[in-house]
Amino acid sequence: MLTRKGIKHSVLNAKHHQKEAEIVKTAGQPGSVTIATNMAGRGTDIKLGEGVVKCNVCAILPEPGQKPDHPEWEKKCREDMPCGLCIIGTERHEARRIDRQLRGRSGRQGDPGSTKFFLSLEDDLMRLFGSDRMATMMERLHSEEGEPITHPLISRTIEYAQKKVEEMNFSIRKRVLDYDDVMNKQREVIYKLRGDIVRGENIKDRILEMIEDSLEVVIDENCPPRTYPEEWNWDAIIGWVQARFPLDVKFDEKPETPEDLLETLMTRIREAYNRREKELGEENMRSIERVVALTTVDSAWKEHLYEMDYLREGIGLRGYGGLDPLIEYKKEAYQMFSDLMDRISNEVANKIFRVQIAPDEMPERPTRFVLTHQPAMSAADLARRSQPQPGERPEMRRVASSAPKTPRGPDGKKVGRNDPCPCGSGKKYKHCCMLKEQ
Repeated sequence: MLTRKGIKHSVLNAKHHQKEAEIVKTAGQPGSVTIATNMAGRGTDIKLGEGVVKCNVCAILPEPGQKPDHPEWEKKCREDMPCGLCIIGTERHEARRIDRQLRGRSGRQGDPGSTKFFLSLEDDLMRLFGSDRMATMMERLHSEEGEPITHPLISRTIEYAQKKVEEMNFSIRKRVLDYDDVMNKQREVIYKLRGDIVRGENIKDRILEMIEDSLEVVIDENCPPRTYPEEWNWDAIIGWVQARFPLDVKFDEKPETPEDLLETLMTRIREAYNRREKELGEENMRSIERVVALTTVDSAWKEHLYEMDYLREGIGLRGYGGLDPLIEYKKEAYQMFSDLMDRISNEVANKIFRVQIAPDEMPERPTRFVLTHQPAMSAADLARRSQPQPGERPEMRRVASSAPKTPRGPDGKKVGRNDPCPCGSGKKYKHCCMLKEQ
């Protein structure tokens, strides 16, 4: 629009960020017009040039002896000839803070200036939050289409709409923070566990606790409460233990309670653990513990993060069922984190007795290759080699001499497969003499 009207202007946006300093420098000169986005908000200081601070005959800030005699000149000067930097806004933002920052570009450090905002009832802010009240107001004012409206009630309505948007955005940010707090608590537990593994010199007790936790889960699943030992699933318990530990589980007298069973099995597992530590050495056993624990925690935690992202994406649908998505998210996250810790303990118990230390072997020495060159042969040596040697059969010489030769054309160039045959038959070489030579 400004281009059609012939008004010279500059555009300050993200596409012209390299010229930002130059555009801001010239924005305060007389007659300059700058179209800017929110880039010209907080932190942009526009210096006014000469003749912009006040006009030659100024009634607001006159020089000594230059005050006009006409009493209406000051009013006319304020209305028709505003001096300083004039800010014109084409819409009101959702946040009042941004509007205040744009207004603050004018009237800086005692310089004169003015601001004015133009709005439309079709703007998103007015359409979503002020449509009903504004429609009622327009009916009362009997305003016509396209007529500019200025009324304090309109300004209050706009501020009310901005306040509602700010409250909604605040509740959204607070909701996001509540979701993030769930992950932060889980992250603190995992990072503390990982830090203890990395910094701890001896994590044997931690490994045995993981084994005990996983064994307790198995016993709880196969030993229902208020049941007799004869009703327990002994095959599943013994099979789980023997699949992970070098033990032959036999009982002279079976335990009568799950607590006694857990204590009996853990005693045998500790004895087997001590025997393996003596076989491998204490230092090697500490290295195995640290590697197994770190790899298990890291891989399980990464999978858990993916699962939590999937849960976060779809948990909002619980709201259609009349449930609070945040409460449901906390419940699901707690259950998933409990499963994560059980999975880590189970993986550690499954791997700790299966890891073997590979013996140090000397790498094979690579074979050395020696490059040799044959001496050059003279013409006499070539002629002597071309003659039959003693004991050589003539058939071998004929076979060697009967090898196919590269075909040549009349000009001495090599004949290709798809080139015309040099015999003059008009056929391609591959369909003519090439078949005869083969």
